[in-house]
Amino acid sequence: METSDSSDLSRRKFLRRGAITVAGVTGLTPLLTQKVQACMECLTGKLDGKYPIGKTALVGDQIIPVSSSAAAPTTDQDKSTIPTQKEYRPAQEGSMDPMRYLTTFDYGKVTPQPDGTSQREYFVIAQDKEIEVAEGIRFPAWTYNGFLPGPTLRATVGDRIILHFENQASKPHTIHFHGIHPANMDGVFEVVPTGRTFAYDFSAEPFGLFPYHCHMMPLRKHISRGLYGTLIVDPHRPRPPAAEMVMVMHGLDVNFDMKNEFYAVNGYANYYAQHPIDIRVGETVRIYLTNMTEFDPINNFHLHANMFHYYPNGTSLEPAELTDTVNLCQGQRGILEFSYRYPGMYMFHAHTSEFAELGWMGFFNVKL
Repeated sequence: METSDSSDLSRRKFLRRGAITVAGVTGLTPLLTQKVQACMECLTGKLDGKYPIGKTALVGDQIIPVSSSAAAPTTDQDKSTIPTQKEYRPAQEGSMDPMRYLTTFDYGKVTPQPDGTSQREYFVIAQDKEIEVAEGIRFPAWTYNGFLPGPTLRATVGDRIILHFENQASKPHTIHFHGIHPANMDGVFEVVPTGRTFAYDFSAEPFGLFPYHCHMMPLRKHISRGLYGTLIVDPHRPRPPAAEMVMVMHGLDVNFDMKNEFYAVNGYANYYAQHPIDIRVGETVRIYLTNMTEFDPINNFHLHANMFHYYPNGTSLEPAELTDTVNLCQGQRGILEFSYRYPGMYMFHAHTSEFAELGWMGFFNVKL
């Protein structure tokens, strides 16, 4: 795409103009809207389908890899085992503002098992949806369950996860989970075309924090458009009580030039700067932090006037370090634990200053 037009945008131009502040970006709306529409017309539909992933077969409403060793379900089985939206709706549905997203966990439809574990069923739908990602800026996102990032799924180690995935979007999609599972549940070969479904079925292991995302080529497009989320697998013995919250760091390429114009946590630039997160003095805070930023090799988290215990990947019950800053590549994640001694307003943000100035900034409002 040509970028010589005087109306073209870049994040560095934003900074030079001093256009981005905590107060918002309303003045950029007409210019961005024009660019987003132009890029949608030139990019939509031109990249998907050029990169075949592997041979698949349709069995009823299921798509399975031809090489899969798993028994192919019959059409009758498909109809009886895959619930419709009316039979089961996920805990997270409809609109999801970042404050609600912060503390919303989808535990699925739980069925206790004889061995003491649980079977957890989730229902995730891929949808094309226009959402607001910064003040006055609408973005044509590709979403799981209608919001960006997708739902935070939660289970206990050893639980059986059955995730019913329906693709109502305009492009083929998948769900690839980080963690341990069979090859035919990996979300790489199991391409799900528009109007089709697939059931992911695997054991939740090990305990820890795991991102999930679409694995259709080109990956950069499917991830940058919003198809990612978080799976938390709790240990058998739960972690100590805490105020728990999920933060997914990501970029926002709103004019489709493969450069991020904004950066955010949980879908909306500067949201937690404009809406500080309330916590209390002495209260243990536990953040499940994941980086899904596309087009930039590293993102980071910095906590002001405090230190946090850091658990890389969440796969150990002992912290690896005490720090105030952590750097993460895409797909990396970890658990942060801390508490504040004194009341007041404390900033947290990306310590890549450009990211902070373009939307990755927030505050904890610490109360007595």
